[in-house]
Amino acid sequence: MRSELNRDTPLAAPGEFRPLRFGENLVVDPPVVLAPMAGVTNAPYRTLCRELSEGRCLYVSEMITAASFAMGHERTRRMASFGPDEDVKSIQLYGTHPDSLAAATKILVGDWGVDHIDINLGCPVRKVTSAGGGSAIPVRPRLMAKLVSAVVENAAAVPVTVKFRKGIDDDVLTFLDAGRVAEDVGCSAVALHARTAAEFYSGKADWAAIGELKLALSIPVLGNGDIFEALDALRMMRQTGCDGVVVGRACLGRPWLFRELVDVFEGREPPAPPSLGEVATIAKRHADLMVDFFGERAGMLEMRKFLGWYTKSFHGMSQARARLQLVATRAQLDELLDELPADLPYPEGGLRAKRAKSGSRQKVALPDGYLDDRPPFPDPIGGAGISGG
Repeated sequence: MRSELNRDTPLAAPGEFRPLRFGENLVVDPPVVLAPMAGVTNAPYRTLCRELSEGRCLYVSEMITAASFAMGHERTRRMASFGPDEDVKSIQLYGTHPDSLAAATKILVGDWGVDHIDINLGCPVRKVTSAGGGSAIPVRPRLMAKLVSAVVENAAAVPVTVKFRKGIDDDVLTFLDAGRVAEDVGCSAVALHARTAAEFYSGKADWAAIGELKLALSIPVLGNGDIFEALDALRMMRQTGCDGVVVGRACLGRPWLFRELVDVFEGREPPAPPSLGEVATIAKRHADLMVDFFGERAGMLEMRKFLGWYTKSFHGMSQARARLQLVATRAQLDELLDELPADLPYPEGGLRAKRAKSGSRQKVALPDGYLDDRPPFPDPIGGAGISGG
């Protein structure tokens, strides 16, 4: 199934796209990365995406705060944990102080054996940017260099990447400087979410900015933003020349999207999207993984938002969706899913439906004088409740 936008988009030709290489040992083929998303890309969801795509992509954990992780906070350590079958351990770190980032990196590399660390410099959430964190950090290139260096210098041979946005708003664009800083301090690659913090998740991603960043750097550049269908990834790479793609909100309720991405990069037309019955089977597998990881009560609470995404765009699902989002036990979930019309085909409108965060433009909150007096500036503090950017 293709939307009208991709009706004539060619599949990948043999040799058209190269594998993505981070450092000396990490190769991602096809060059596709699951974006870190808070409350979403935990170990169960990463496992599900990996199972559906033969483990071919890179699946990044939800973001963890370096200070909490380094201090051994139980909840943060749990969020950071990996499944028993994750042969490539990829994690996203957030921090606003070099010492905590360095300490967390030493533990992740030395004790946890991670294979890849991504640094979050793209969070647009008000309480983060108002303290000078997240998307505000690239405004201060010296501060950014200190923070990223603290990870790179303690990561040994483990590749480090950075994810950031275009800038604060259209008047304060930082992505080129951020890319150069990342390259200068030894990052293996960068990923650009092609929106500003002011745009949040609204509007259309500026793929031209991804191409501009690619021309400015010698390290790999990954593009993020508005990849709703697998064929969008090919269009982005062809239009921008970027080295890979980062896929976020489009996979919510559509973990099979990574299977489709593998297909199009291999030059194969993906099979039709799953029917509602097949989606229900995937949701049951997801629920099993969630119960194994969180326990039944917490696992079912976590599943509720996913069940809304799984049933999104299917016609006539409003009442069933309301019941699913009150599910309390694994057995109850089976009963509710088995009541759904299994042969209902996947709706074409679901291919490009907005999922989760969208919102409107915002005025980005920054510390007083943050744009008036660039470095030196006091290091920001904070870090809770952060978006992956």
